[in-house]
Amino acid sequence: MAVMKVIEIMSDSSKSWEDAAEKGIEKASKSIKDIKSAWVQDQSVTVKDGKVTGYRVNLKLSFEVKY
Repeated sequence: MAVMKVIEIMSDSSKSWEDAAEKGIEKASKSIKDIKSAWVQDQSVTVKDGKVTGYRVNLKLSFEVKY
């Protein structure tokens, strides 16, 4: 039986929500091993002068706890 842990992170990008998700997972995987899945819980944008300037995602990452 595997034991899984879920954490929540926020990441952003000036390109797209997909890029924000990829960057968040890439950064998290430097300190969290064996990430199994990511769930996009929420998406938002930042706006300046009526234009979208950034994309943000809240991700829930799951990984196996080794014991």
